[in-house]
Amino acid sequence: MASTVAGTSLAVSSSERTNFRIQVSVALILALGIASFFWLDSRYPALLKKLHSGTAIKASGVLSFDAKLPVAPQMPLPTRIERTTINWMWTNRIGMTFSLFFGAAVLTLLPLLPSRRFRSAAANTALGAITGVPLGVCANCVAPIGQSLYEGGASSTTVLATMISSPMLNLVVLTMVFALFPPEVALVRVAVPILLLVSVPWLVGETKPVELQCQVPSVGWLVPAAGTVKQYLKNLARLAATTIPLMILAALLGAIVAELIPSQAIPTHVSFLGIVLVAVAGAFLPVPMAFDVAAAFILMTRGVPLPYVATLLCTLGAFSVYPMLIVGRTMSWRTSARVFAAVVTLGILSGVAITLL
Repeated sequence: MASTVAGTSLAVSSSERTNFRIQVSVALILALGIASFFWLDSRYPALLKKLHSGTAIKASGVLSFDAKLPVAPQMPLPTRIERTTINWMWTNRIGMTFSLFFGAAVLTLLPLLPSRRFRSAAANTALGAITGVPLGVCANCVAPIGQSLYEGGASSTTVLATMISSPMLNLVVLTMVFALFPPEVALVRVAVPILLLVSVPWLVGETKPVELQCQVPSVGWLVPAAGTVKQYLKNLARLAATTIPLMILAALLGAIVAELIPSQAIPTHVSFLGIVLVAVAGAFLPVPMAFDVAAAFILMTRGVPLPYVATLLCTLGAFSVYPMLIVGRTMSWRTSARVFAAVVTLGILSGVAITLL
């Protein structure tokens, strides 16, 4: 026997409530266990290492910290694009693995909760901002998690706020920003994600709510526990099938743009058109966590004008072609286009502001 739970109504018997709690507990243990292992074993040690590198921070590729395959300017363009694509996927392998496993756990847990959203768009946005700050994943790796939140019944504003705050408001990354850049650049970099979060309700617009149902087995404890694990594996397989192909496509598109427009192409003379082009490229290119800080700092030390540096710093890690594809396919293409346009606009304003200062 099984009872169907839809929305927030849990009109079930006492034994079914007990088994329902077992399902919630198993899903919660999966989510917390996966997150804790990633944070303690990989992500935060890696971020702290980059922080402690200080001005010695380096990047091995145009889109990655780690270069699995060497890329040289004299290589043919198709070879460089192929190797840059592979290097990007190699650098993001841990973060993407976490996003799939954690996203599947979120997608298993959320439908079991009696409440997943507030009535206020501002409260839902704040919830997403708070959720995203400790995640410690880049704009690319947070995309499958955002898809899981949306399909699990979270508010669209919560989803988008999570995807903005994770790469842009991470405390370790912000510490790196203030340690490496002039105060005015660092303050502009903080203002951009705050303005994006404020505009989230407008960026989201109207999206259709997701209909949810979950089955609550009513016999014993083993059945609901095993059923939760089975549902988790199903969610993991479905999430991987829908996001990995887009990840490969995003890596390829990012590699094409990065190799066709190398950093050496950034002009030494500041112009409004130059700021616009840097903002568009920065919002499009997919980069790993904290790579925006490293790339912008390296360019600054090489003499690239500060307005271009600020523009790149405010756009490169905020969004990319990969979350653009995920948000467009999952939520709406209008929302995806709005977010991209908002990031580009704020990047342009950042460059102009630094020029005036």
